[in-house]
Amino acid sequence: MTDSLRVAVVTGAGTGIGRAVALGLTDDGFHVALAGRTQEKLDAVVDGHAEPDRLMAVRCDVGDPGSVAMLFKAVEDRWGRLDLLFNNAGIGAPDVPMEDLSFEQWQRVVDTNLTGPFLCTQHAMRIMKAQTPKGGRIVNNGSISAHVPRPRSAPYTATKHAISGLTRSTSLDGRADNICCGQIDIGNALTDMTAGSGDGLEQPDGRIVPETTMDVDNVVRSIVLMANMPLDANVPFMTVMSNTMPYIGRG
Repeated sequence: MTDSLRVAVVTGAGTGIGRAVALGLTDDGFHVALAGRTQEKLDAVVDGHAEPDRLMAVRCDVGDPGSVAMLFKAVEDRWGRLDLLFNNAGIGAPDVPMEDLSFEQWQRVVDTNLTGPFLCTQHAMRIMKAQTPKGGRIVNNGSISAHVPRPRSAPYTATKHAISGLTRSTSLDGRADNICCGQIDIGNALTDMTAGSGDGLEQPDGRIVPETTMDVDNVVRSIVLMANMPLDANVPFMTVMSNTMPYIGRG
């Protein structure tokens, strides 16, 4: 271990934004624990990197307290500290009218999108408060849906609005221990998960309209910027989006 060791945890790291950010942080000098539900996808990210020893793949269901505890114990056991948590894991519910959603479908989204970040934040704060020097940074993935919804997205939108409250509370409660918390709200970053946006997405008036996307590297560079700020500075909220996507004026 050296004084320059920087350690990050990225949830939902097997695909999409999480994968891109995990690799970007590694390229920036971090040692990164990749967390996700599918071990094979996580292993593929690690095995495909030029310096696999800088990465660790940990299967984790962020909605399960025991699974989250195992993730952060693995990080402590291997690297002994934590400097950055990116709460990225998230899912949506079926695209159906609100009254047709089952309780189980609602609860699954809440467990992953809200309870998961809360559990991970608890463990991160415990490590960050105990280490020397104390402190660290937590970044939550909020989404444009933290501001405005898409049609038939009540569980996803509700949890993303709640993430904004979690961000504010974590930022306030972490101040005394040099823990910063911020949120990044991402609009139409091009990944394997958003590849269909250009074919058309439903708008509030019922039209199906193709939407522009942006390179996911814009998200990576934004989070690397936040990660490299000194702990006497914070970005509470950042929105990075495809410039012409229908957000400003949506609805």
